[in-house]
Amino acid sequence: MSAPFTLHERLARGSHDLGVHGICRVLLKDQAHFPWVLLVPEVDAAVTELHQLSAEQYDAVCRSMRIFSAGMARWPGVEKVNVAAIGNQVAQLHIHIVGRHAADIAWPGVVWSCAEKKAYAPEERDAHLRLIRSWMNE
Repeated sequence: MSAPFTLHERLARGSHDLGVHGICRVLLKDQAHFPWVLLVPEVDAAVTELHQLSAEQYDAVCRSMRIFSAGMARWPGVEKVNVAAIGNQVAQLHIHIVGRHAADIAWPGVVWSCAEKKAYAPEERDAHLRLIRSWMNE
């Protein structure tokens, strides 16, 4: 029997919860240097890799990845969309969708190497949450 879904504390602590799309919990990472969405499939905790999902779960996650990646590509100023399921520090399966541009603080490196953290100002955060919520209906 599988345990009920629980969002990993580290993912919850550094993000804003937008609800669920398909089978994925949708989060806005609180890092204002980059538009950054996390998709966390609400599956058994033993599933830590994409290939461990059932075919139906995989299809649902890929659909969400496609929708949120397409939304990120329309984000003002985004030139490149990075998509990754790393999980080296948080084993819970989660997918990063990050909007990048050549003038961002970490370019051309990875966003994880960016030591400078910048939380969203409330009005900027709220505008981003509204934009991302609009993608949830696609």
